[in-house]
Amino acid sequence: MEAVPPLYRVAGTAGPQGDEDRLGVPDGPGAPLDELVGAYPNYNEEEEERRYYRRKRLGVLKNVLAASAGGMLTYGVYLGLLQMQLILHYDETYREVKYGNMGLPDIDSKMLMGINVTPIAALLYTPVLIRFFGTKWMMFLAVGIYALFVSTNYWERYYTLVPSAVALGMAIVPLWASMGNYITRMAQKYYEYSHYKERDEQGPQQRPPRGSHAPYLLVFQTIFYSFFHLSFACAQLPMIYFLNHYLYDLNHTLYNVQSCGTDSQGILLGFNKTVLRTLPRSGNLIVVESVLMAVAFLAMLLVLGLCGAAYRPTEEIDLRSVGWGNIFQLPFKHVRDFRLRHLVPFFIYSGFEVLFACTGLGLGYGVCSVGLERLAYLLVAYSLGASASSILGLLGLWLPRQVPLVGGAGVHLLLTLGLFFWAPAPRVLRHIWILYVAAVLWGVGSALNKTGLSTLLGILYEDKERQDFIFTIYHWWQAVAIFVVYLGSSLPMKAKLAVLLLTLVAATASYLWMEQKLRRGVVPRQPRIPRPQHKVRGYRYLEENSDESDAEGVHGGSSGGGLGDCVEEEAPPAGPRPGPEPAGLCRRPCPYKQALGGDGPEEE
Repeated sequence: MEAVPPLYRVAGTAGPQGDEDRLGVPDGPGAPLDELVGAYPNYNEEEEERRYYRRKRLGVLKNVLAASAGGMLTYGVYLGLLQMQLILHYDETYREVKYGNMGLPDIDSKMLMGINVTPIAALLYTPVLIRFFGTKWMMFLAVGIYALFVSTNYWERYYTLVPSAVALGMAIVPLWASMGNYITRMAQKYYEYSHYKERDEQGPQQRPPRGSHAPYLLVFQTIFYSFFHLSFACAQLPMIYFLNHYLYDLNHTLYNVQSCGTDSQGILLGFNKTVLRTLPRSGNLIVVESVLMAVAFLAMLLVLGLCGAAYRPTEEIDLRSVGWGNIFQLPFKHVRDFRLRHLVPFFIYSGFEVLFACTGLGLGYGVCSVGLERLAYLLVAYSLGASASSILGLLGLWLPRQVPLVGGAGVHLLLTLGLFFWAPAPRVLRHIWILYVAAVLWGVGSALNKTGLSTLLGILYEDKERQDFIFTIYHWWQAVAIFVVYLGSSLPMKAKLAVLLLTLVAATASYLWMEQKLRRGVVPRQPRIPRPQHKVRGYRYLEENSDESDAEGVHGGSSGGGLGDCVEEEAPPAGPRPGPEPAGLCRRPCPYKQALGGDGPEEE
């Protein structure tokens, strides 16, 4: 009977092929140690480094796409739910049958007040929240608050809708400020990973050339706003596939409407109080709200699972360590910068034009003349036009940076002048193509405006210590503009168009004046960012031995802990010392310098 060969080879014994394996390395006790544990013979360090940074760049692209998709889904769910909710609550029959004397109009007015008024205070807390939680976690928490607002619509009561609307209003500015900061940081990181060889030659402490990340920033902002403007189309899906089947046609809803467009006053004066032919079943409403809730959770998961951190851990520590009082004050101190002061009119106009697209153009011109059932298609035309036209922002790669921003302002200027003299007749469909063309062109101007402004801020303020403050100021002024529109919703359309026109002209002139100042070499006055003041007790992992206790750090020099390999020093004499402490042989580098990779004293 033949002996069965062992299943596994015995260590140190020769194999069936002899004393050498397939790689030609001798086996057994005589095998050279260097051949077994040494470096891989075919290892190419340069190729591995190239692959590593390619993976890093793909990770940055993944972050940008995930943040863009998360923002699109979040805003789309919010707008779609709010639009459907306001239409249902507007109908008299729905209110009386479903809720009786609960006072839905009063609840809706307080809910809109919470959404539009609360962001006015956002300048006080947004930078503190972003620095405390971090950019990524601020995005996640804000998206979670949007999901909370969606969930309260399962049980529509005063004590659910109004508090969630106030919480939503508090989250609006932090969400979009952290989004703008995140996209800008991704562009800077992509530049670092694309030019890693130059960074190695210059040294880790050397800043990249100013404006070097601008091409990547332009591309990433184009991607972000292409997704963002699609949220207006996503918001219309509940209308198109659900609510439009229950609406009366325009002959019923517009029966008492006498004037539209530039001759109208307020919002849909004379609009019929009943817009629903039949009331939707509660089960169908729950299904639609559940789908919206699932999409909101998907947005949360996208931000949580696919978005990486905007800063390294040591950078997060530095950003927090400038002091919470300084973080609170710095947004106000940036008003000294003439560039921000010149851009404030554009920030305000940016808020005006988005709301005018939805309320002025969509309701005052669209619904007033062609009926509520066509509102969704008008906003889809605006959304698709804006999303596709965001690609025009890439013209900044070849043209001066003023061209996209001033070009979008020019498109809006011509449209505003045309709308100022146009009053479409109610219940007439032959001019509907003009409405679609106006919606698409307004989307073109919106895309150039949003992409140009965000890119300009990322280029002018590329210091990572300032970006969250700058984007907070930008989106806070947008929130102020939306609040002003909310207060002036009952004004005549001519007054709204005149305010829009004056703001646009002032914004364009102020921006061109700023560019002229920069060409003349006027130096902006920026507030000084305080140096990080690290508390060693709070960030002990930055020390050389992070496992030592406080007592070991003081008394453990002789046992090998704390001072490590330093030469032991004598104890200092008791009593006050006449001068500054001399730098001894064992002086450990400060945590700030350790975090940055340096090893010198704290002063530079």
